[in-house]
Formats: sequence, structure tokens, C-alpha cells
Amino acid sequence: MCGIAGIVSFDPDARVDEARLTKMRDVLAHRGPDGSGNWLEGPVGLAHRRLAIIDVAGGQQPMSNEDGRIWGVFNGEIYNHAELRPGLEARGHHYKTRTDTETILHLFEEYGDRAVEQLHGMFAVALWDRAERRLWLARDRLGIKPLYYACTDRELLFASEIKAILAAGVKGVFNDTVLPEYLATRFVSGEETFFRGIRKLLPGHTLSWSAREGFTRRRYWQIPEPAAGPARSFDAEARDLRDRLRGAVRRHLMSDVPLGLFLSGGIDSTALAGIAAEMVGEPLQTFSVGFAEAEANELPYARLAAGRIGAVHREVVVSAAEYFAKLPELIWQEDEPIAFTSSVPLYFVSRLARDHVKVVLTGEGADELFLGYNRYRVAHWNAWLGRPYWALAPKSVRGAVRRAVAGCPRRIRRYAERTFLSLDPGERALFYENFAVFPERLQLGLFARPDIGGGRDPYATALECYQEASGSDLDRMTRADLQTYLHELLMKQDQMSMAASIESRVPFLDDQIIEHVAALPARLKLRGWKTKAVLREAVRDYVPAEILNRKKMGFPVPIGRWLRGPFRPVLDEFVLGDRALGRGLFDSDAVRGLAEDHRAGRAEHGDRLWLLINLEIWHRVVLEGEAPGAVMSAALDPAGDGSRVFVPRELGLNSGASDPPRATVGRA
Repeated sequence: MCGIAGIVSFDPDARVDEARLTKMRDVLAHRGPDGSGNWLEGPVGLAHRRLAIIDVAGGQQPMSNEDGRIWGVFNGEIYNHAELRPGLEARGHHYKTRTDTETILHLFEEYGDRAVEQLHGMFAVALWDRAERRLWLARDRLGIKPLYYACTDRELLFASEIKAILAAGVKGVFNDTVLPEYLATRFVSGEETFFRGIRKLLPGHTLSWSAREGFTRRRYWQIPEPAAGPARSFDAEARDLRDRLRGAVRRHLMSDVPLGLFLSGGIDSTALAGIAAEMVGEPLQTFSVGFAEAEANELPYARLAAGRIGAVHREVVVSAAEYFAKLPELIWQEDEPIAFTSSVPLYFVSRLARDHVKVVLTGEGADELFLGYNRYRVAHWNAWLGRPYWALAPKSVRGAVRRAVAGCPRRIRRYAERTFLSLDPGERALFYENFAVFPERLQLGLFARPDIGGGRDPYATALECYQEASGSDLDRMTRADLQTYLHELLMKQDQMSMAASIESRVPFLDDQIIEHVAALPARLKLRGWKTKAVLREAVRDYVPAEILNRKKMGFPVPIGRWLRGPFRPVLDEFVLGDRALGRGLFDSDAVRGLAEDHRAGRAEHGDRLWLLINLEIWHRVVLEGEAPGAVMSAALDPAGDGSRVFVPRELGLNSGASDPPRATVGRA
């Protein structure tokens, strides 16, 4: 895991300014505290920050092939690099290190752009071919590793994080056209970012540039379609999946440094812990995070899982004061407003882990692959219930249902829409609208001016992914989520772990697992009311029954409760304050109405207010350059003298934990 950056001038006679390149590199120091390097030659410069995982002594970057024709920088891990090496050596390639970076260089020598198709792992790669004077960028299949780029009239810049591109002097200008999607889905899918002119290289894509050919983009991988023909029995598929998961975990244990696992107390991470514990030669190190509030604390289940495998288990309990105090810095780390409230505790558990290990495994990706979210279950049953109505008279029924429920309470209206209206092929967006944070109907009265957001459809990217897929509605939904929602979850995972300088790995998104599971029919994943059915059966021997059969919690954060209580000043400053309302993005009355309804308990707007808080802090820290440490003090200590700093005792650090049997528990 590392940080990469680079500059390529379109003028062949230009020379890259090394001081500027170094500035890009060193703003990424948290991604690579173990070393740094630059390589410059005329109009091109490559930079690297290193977190040493494989071949600690010999893996410095930028790195070249044998004759120095190809220079490259790389972020990630290639899990099949050792398997590729003998074949490359047989074809005459000579290695100087044991690194996966060198395998990428030799593979590119041998196969050119198609080399990427042989790489299995997580990666963002930049290679410069000196003979062809050509830059080549590549990103892994699902976007586990980030890669951003920007073009000016003079040059192309790229980096692992947006802040490095800004450090090169690119002006950060707010791209307000993304607001409708951000407010509806929490994030921005597709190529765009919150910055005009700064884009993401999409997962499964390469991008190249040369003076002779200009820009060339290629999509080298797509999510497999559901397999045709009859599937094997449920039990046979579960046994096969168990074997494949064991192989994936074994591959992800590749490391020359200490390794551990984030344990949430859910099925996914507990299964990985059970499998990994069988493969390591000493007790597995596990790490968990929670809150003092009972409704937001899964630590007892994490302790149960740790005790089951005899892990050395450590945990941290995050207080509301710590949570809010750290938020501005973490928004700076992520470069864009933080989508999910769970990002902040993820940073705290990453910080806990970094004192003991350098690599962690996580359970990310299983819910999207195996239909683990409740919305899949709702969609499945709604389709079953609504099908007879559509067979009779779709248009008339739709109109009749809408008229019938128009005066009903909101919950009844939403259920009726989910059940009877979301099946219309022309209204697929209702599926997303029903689960939006700010549905389009709320956005209509939220914006201060009709031109804000550019009239963009907030679900356009998701619907495009849905339409290009085949199979059942569930097959299409999961493919859309794998290309939109999952990307933001992976961004959260990468940015928060790298903020603490540790590498996170996601065995459920192993290339071989993805290729297999994506092709399985949805009926093996969702059986009746049971989500992740085939996964549950596959890992039954690794997961205690109390965890296997419990209701899914996700990663709850009591943000709504905090904003009603002693942390109301956060709301006053970043949503209702003069600076926030003065930006002219949102209608003041609409925003005040949201806040007052939430405070009075008339509605639960915690998630909506979270998005508005994040957006305002992002403006101050990222666009306006305010010091992160000073931003939150405007709300929690406005006088600047410590007279009003909110640290409620009942939300203090490490409260209420007890040791589980058979697990060694440490507390941060």
C-alpha cells in the first residue's frame, strides 16, 4: 500500500519541476511513511511514498525494468505475482527484487496494455515507456485502490488522492453539479468528483497518453453476467464457495510484516477471522470499534467471535467528543465530504491497529456480492407482490395506488410505492428514490436556486449500470451497486486506513471470488427472507450461531441522537450558521425546518443533517484552507478559551467493556 503521483507535460521540451513533484508526493506521506522517491526525465516525473509490505529492504520506487526503458510507480498488492514470475523469467526477464512491482514492469514489457488482464489483486499503476514516450495508467477491477487525474492545457497530473493534485497548483473549484447525487446517495459515482476538472480513473479501466496517439481509454474488465443453464445444488455451491473463500483468504495473507483483522461482530468478518485463524502460525490479532450507546455497539459479538478462535483482541470505544473533534481532519484526508458516518470509527480502529500490525483484512464487499442488504429483500418481495398488478393494468393501477395513498402517513405511502410502483420499467429510479437520503421530492424545496445541481438526475449512473446488465432485477441491482455504492465503501476503507498508515485488504473482492459469485443466480443468495444464504451455509462452521442468526446492524452511529443532545452546537455552526447559509446553496427556511423537526423529535433527519454538516466542513477545510483543528472549535469552543468544550462523561472513552472468555482483550 502506497501513494503515487506524477506529472507529464504535453510539451516534449519542458522539464518537470522537482520541487512541485515532491510537494505532490509528500502530501501523501501518511500513505507511505517507510520511504519516498522521485524519478524525472524532461517532461515526465513520477513520485512514490512507500508503506513496505513485500520485500521490505528491496522494493523502493519508482522502479525500472532491466534496461531502464519502462519506469513505474504502483500502489496495492498483486496476489498472483509469484505465480507470474517463473513464466516471465523463462522468457528472459531478470529480477532484482522479490516485489510485485517488478512483475508488473516485466509483464508490461512482454504484453503491453494487455498485461493488466493477468494481474489479480488491488492496484493503481502508472508506467512511463521512454521509447514510446507514453504514459499508461491502470486501476484494479473493482476500484479497491484509488487513482485520480486532471488535465490542464499544458499537462496531465495523476495521484492516489486529490490533495496531491491540488498540491501541484491545480485550483480546487467546487463542482456543484454533483450535489443532487451526493444528497440522494451520499456519494458521487462515475468519473466526476467534487472538483471541476479532477476525475477518477474508473475501476476496470486503463488510460494512456502519448503525443502521437493522444488519450486512449480502455475498459479491460466487466462484472460477469449470470451463468446460463441449471446451477448446481445449494449444498454443492456452498461447499465450493467455502473452498474458494479459503483460497482467497490464503492469498490475502501474503505479507512480510505483521497482519491482523478488523472484527465487526457480523457474519462476514467473523467468517474471515475463522478461516484466517486456521492458516496463521500464532493467535490472530483482531481489532474492533464501538460506541458507548447500546444501540450502536456490536463489541460483545466481536468479543464472542474473537474468543471462538482464541484471538488476541483489542478494541476502542469512541466518544462523541472524539468523533466530532476528528471529523474535519478526516474530511481533509478523504478530500471530499465523507459519505458514511461509519468512516470516522473506521479511522479510530485503524489507528488502534497500526500500533500492532501493518496489514488488516476486512469483510467489505460481501453484502453487495451476496445480496446482504435489506433493500434487496424488499425489492424481491415487492416484485413478487406487485407482479399480478402489472399483469392486469400497470398504468391504471399505478395511478390508482398513488391516488389512494396520497393522504396516508409517509410510511404507508413509501411502502405502497415500493410494493406496487417500483416495477414499472420506466420507473426504475423509484427503487433508488425510496432509499435516498434526500429524495428528489425533498431536493426540490432544498436548493436556493433552480440552477444549482444543473438539473442532473441523481440516479443516472446507477440506472445506466442497471440497464447494461442482464438477468433478474436482483442481478441487475447487485451489479449496479458493485459499480456505484461499493466504490464509495472502498474509498472509505482505503482513505481511513491509509490515514492511519496501514494497509487494508478485502478477501471477499478477490478476483476469483468475484468472477464466480457474480455468475451465481440470485436465488442462491436470497432464499425467501434470508439474505446471503449461500454464504451463510458456506461459513456455518466458522461463525457462532449467535452471530450467524442475528439481525444485521451494519455499522450504526448514533449521529441523530448526538445532534439532539449536547452536540447541537455542531448543527448550529455547520448547518444553521451564517457561513453555511450564506453560501447560497440551500434555502434557509428549508434547512431550518429540517433542523427544528429533528431537534423536536418530530422526524429523524440525522443522516440528512450529517450530509449538510460534512459539506460545510469540506468547504472550510479543503476549499478555503482552514486548519482542521480550528474548524470544529468554532462549534465546540466558540470563545476559544475552553469554556464550552463538550465531552460528556457518559460518552467517554472505553466505557462498559468486559473481557470475553478465551480472548486476550486490550483497550486503547
